[in-house]
Amino acid sequence: MILGITGGTGCGKTTLLSCIREQGGLVLDCDEVYHDLLKTDRQMLAKIDARFPGTVTEGVLDRKKLGAVVFSDEKALLELNAITHTAVKREIRRRLEEAPSLAAIDAIGLHEGGLAQLCDKTVAVTAPGEDRVRRLMLRDGVTEEYARSRIAAQHPQQWFAERCDYVLENSGSREDFRRKCLAFLRELGIMKA
Repeated sequence: MILGITGGTGCGKTTLLSCIREQGGLVLDCDEVYHDLLKTDRQMLAKIDARFPGTVTEGVLDRKKLGAVVFSDEKALLELNAITHTAVKREIRRRLEEAPSLAAIDAIGLHEGGLAQLCDKTVAVTAPGEDRVRRLMLRDGVTEEYARSRIAAQHPQQWFAERCDYVLENSGSREDFRRKCLAFLRELGIMKA
């Protein structure tokens, strides 16, 4: 079974992914895959360089230079995402060929990048806004203002919930949510024990 896991930052996706790993599942983190591709996928870098000249020098992406372009121009960001989502999806497919019977794709852009199509079931992890702010501040050592602006820049939680097969709300302690995740995996019939 391939599960697609999505949701905004600070919701608790990591807890669900840890439970999947404990069951012998392969976890594919799309952010990690993208960063790996920045080092290894010459084709993706060439496409980025062709569309955004001067952002790639000697095979290395200047992320600040690229960010200055795409974060001030919505059309440019969409064009960059088209390039990177295609490369990430291709790599995820390759990795899934070698996957055990259980795998999870962790992607905030699960639906936008077309990765949901690779999944048997999709799961939105949600959490109350104030909990998310507190978690981000603790986890990343950021100010409350920064945490709020980062959350505000993402899709609202309802957006994720409406597009997924299941919704897991993380409104308690980490241990409470872990129990909820294990019960969910049991319901799906993919728990080993």
